[in-house]
Amino acid sequence: MFEFEKIDVVCHQAAQMDVRKSVADPGFDAEVNVLGSLNLLQNSLKYGVKKFLFASTGGAIYGEQDYFPADEDHPIRPVSPYGVTKLTVEKYLFYYHQVHGLPYVALRYANVYGPRQNPHGEAGVVAIFTEKMLSGQKPVINGDGRQTRDFVYVGDVVEANLRALEYEKSDIFNIGTGIETDVNTIFHKLNQIIGSNTPECHGPPKDGEQLRSVIDYTKAKKLLGWEPKVDLQRGLQATVDYFRSSK
Repeated sequence: MFEFEKIDVVCHQAAQMDVRKSVADPGFDAEVNVLGSLNLLQNSLKYGVKKFLFASTGGAIYGEQDYFPADEDHPIRPVSPYGVTKLTVEKYLFYYHQVHGLPYVALRYANVYGPRQNPHGEAGVVAIFTEKMLSGQKPVINGDGRQTRDFVYVGDVVEANLRALEYEKSDIFNIGTGIETDVNTIFHKLNQIIGSNTPECHGPPKDGEQLRSVIDYTKAKKLLGWEPKVDLQRGLQATVDYFRSSK
């Protein structure tokens, strides 16, 4: 692609994004997320790309948090290979900017959800629960379901990327809502929206899964002029509508 197209900006959203798969196979995770990203960075230099946008993680990069929500200055202690690979690519971005002059913006996403999310993997609890409930199946809640996440709607994440395209400096931003929601709450909200009476079903907790995660978007609001617009109830409704219409 680089050889045949004139590319001004690389918007790198691709990844092995399953935290549990990264725990099971760290080598594959590193091959995709680190070596794949390095391939893009090297080609960006070779073919004169003017800016590099990177989808990082705000959910996995901080590890178990010292304070809530975590801002960009929070200590970085990822507890999964997935988080380690995202941090590694951020360090490479800094290197390519400092040494080769390649401008970049890294967006540390919270837990992105919404229409078109893949419901068949291990990642993406909203899509997985929605698909199973609409199909009359019983989704499994890992552990006690009290683990929390910061759920940010995909449309708001798209808007953050558009704002980052216009940003003239190189920097890192959290993209989330600053609101902590546990998995049990997601289950019950979806049950209500779908109109089902699916009973709770709990399984064992998963390795590499953080207990609490929520991030502060103040920096993005100040410097990018971005803030989330779609609240959880509206976002879940849009997600259910999409999956229902696609059946």
